[in-house]
Amino acid sequence: MTPETSDLKALIEKRVRDVADFPEPGVVFKDITPLLGDVDAFRAVVDALGDGYGPIDAVAGLEARGFVFAAPVALALGAAFVPIRKVGKLPARTLRRTYDLEYGSATVEVHADAFTPGARVLIVDDVLATGGTARAAADLVREAGGTVVGFSVVMELAFLNGRDRLTDVPLRALTTV
Repeated sequence: MTPETSDLKALIEKRVRDVADFPEPGVVFKDITPLLGDVDAFRAVVDALGDGYGPIDAVAGLEARGFVFAAPVALALGAAFVPIRKVGKLPARTLRRTYDLEYGSATVEVHADAFTPGARVLIVDDVLATGGTARAAADLVREAGGTVVGFSVVMELAFLNGRDRLTDVPLRALTTV
């Protein structure tokens, strides 16, 4: 680990707070709002999430907190931003995947025409937990014709083993707890 990497990890861990029993009892929610409120920390995280992934055609962001990071990463990389949203939120024809969360299940969608064939796509999210959302996103990008070049997250919750569901996708977590 380089001093720069160590500094970034400390910066993130200092600015992401735990909220117990949210959204339901037994869950410890990772609140990113203090990180977003620090312009220097936010900029450092955005830069690190996209570092080394060029050239990229599109950055796919996962609803909702992934949007906050993916859109500025897309701008920084000179790429399109593509939202992967909860079911029923996109207006045109979509592709969808349902997956399990640590406390339920969910479905996400992407527009069927979101990517040109072979488009190089980086997927960005805030937290990698069980890997269900990440797996669904990677599958959707491929089904829509894109090529997943990486999955980049601010924080990985290693104890939930989400990485195990992404063995075919290069994964970067800026910090792991």
